[in-house]
Amino acid sequence: MSRRGGGSASVVALPDGPDEAERFDDPDWLAVLEAFQGAGSVLPDAYAPLFGPLLETRSDLTVVGQLGQSLDGRIATVTGHSKYINGPDCLAHLHRLRAVCDAVVVGVGTAICDRPRLTVRLVAGRNPARVVIDPRGRLEDWESLNTEDGARCLLLTGADAPGAAPDGVEVHRLGMSGGNVDPHAIRAFLSAQGFRRVLLEGGAQTISRFIDARALDRLHLLISPVLLGSGPAGLQLPAIATVDEAIRPPTVTHCLGSELLVDCDLSGI
Repeated sequence: MSRRGGGSASVVALPDGPDEAERFDDPDWLAVLEAFQGAGSVLPDAYAPLFGPLLETRSDLTVVGQLGQSLDGRIATVTGHSKYINGPDCLAHLHRLRAVCDAVVVGVGTAICDRPRLTVRLVAGRNPARVVIDPRGRLEDWESLNTEDGARCLLLTGADAPGAAPDGVEVHRLGMSGGNVDPHAIRAFLSAQGFRRVLLEGGAQTISRFIDARALDRLHLLISPVLLGSGPAGLQLPAIATVDEAIRPPTVTHCLGSELLVDCDLSGI
């Protein structure tokens, strides 16, 4: 693995998650949406440290991943229970990410286990396109994803997979690598579709594959002040022999209420 020096240069406090009355009329957040839609040029100070790097894209496509975990790096208990490791402020941030991205992507495991809607509900913003990576055509229940809200719904699968999907779901067959849809093929496809900012929402294995393939530009690691002690770990990358081989991305740490968000710049690894 290539190495990159870095470290946590600062700790920045971000706004708390919105209460019921503030969900859709926060003027600072509305200014963020205008900036991402090209109608504004300056981000409010409260949001600039975290959303500025996403606004200032350096290529035709920026892919940002998000992963929530405990202090000891766990994403669920030994029984698979994970709702909710992270609190309301982190959930609000997730919905903000959805609102500023053109598409949100999940692996089939997350789609089956969590049945996410992948819509914007906790803050103002439009719903992004919804994309499921399903190399072998495992997903059968599309009810939570295939909603009639005008947003595209896409299935990315392998050439030999069944690829059955209900009406309204686009099926696209991409190149495979190691038994999974190739991350770089996914990037190329999403870019060709006109998407410029993509949120890779999970799960941990999918995010790990993108990092290993050098196909993820940024990672928002959401850390909750809780110790699970056991259960599946978050990121899982190929083993290294020495610490010198570790990935060391530049990072900035943000406070989200009682939780931490570590913004990792992976674009140069």
